[in-house]
Amino acid sequence: MTGTRLGICSVTFRRLDPDQVIAAVAGAGLECVEWGGDRHVPAGDERVARRVRAATEGAGLAVASYGSYYRAGVSEPEEFDAVLRSAELLGAPRIRIWAGATGTHETPPEQRRRIVEDTRRAAALAARAGVELGYEFHRNTLTDGADHTLGLLDEVGRQDVRSYWQPPVEPATPDAEALSGLDALIDRVAAVHAFSWWPGTTRLPLSAREAMWRGAFERLRAHRAARGGVREPLDVLLEFVPGDDEAILPREATTLRALVGR
Repeated sequence: MTGTRLGICSVTFRRLDPDQVIAAVAGAGLECVEWGGDRHVPAGDERVARRVRAATEGAGLAVASYGSYYRAGVSEPEEFDAVLRSAELLGAPRIRIWAGATGTHETPPEQRRRIVEDTRRAAALAARAGVELGYEFHRNTLTDGADHTLGLLDEVGRQDVRSYWQPPVEPATPDAEALSGLDALIDRVAAVHAFSWWPGTTRLPLSAREAMWRGAFERLRAHRAARGGVREPLDVLLEFVPGDDEAILPREATTLRALVGR
């Protein structure tokens, strides 16, 4: 699939330091990293952000995004200032955020309003720095399904706020249902987190859901072609591998390239 960048989320290897993550990514022939804010690039630590950016770019890799743990409407609003500063220093074009901390049906209307308003506030701040936002597509948030995510994005009403996509984990979602969700959300997908957990949270090789991933990438390829090609690359980021073992990253990267059509 043309117009893609293949990489990993650094949280795939939380126990490694940033230099070890970079070495693993480069060694596997991947292109970019989403740096996580929980371990490798803590929000607000300017020294670390600068150093990680320099090391990433020095290895010939790109910073795909900043994987923050900012929860719109739940985190203290001033926490986003540190998140944005770290993203800027990393040179990240996108910040991943979370749509609250409860599922769509468990979130009261007033809390939903706070999440929407806080997202708009954060997006406006990020836009001044040329950074967009992407919601984590995840259970126990307002993005706990494709239709729910579309409704939330429509409420937020900003083109610079989109969503990640990944196959839902809990409840375990069969291939056809996962792909149907991608079909619904495909216009609003900012990036893809790629992994194979099935059933439940058992971490399997990416090839274990080969048919689902081939279907996903075929859809994404067709969508981009129908739009006449888009200038920005689509980041496809490996997130979690069996045993959290960096030694198998080259194998998983090879599988990813084959599934994407490289």
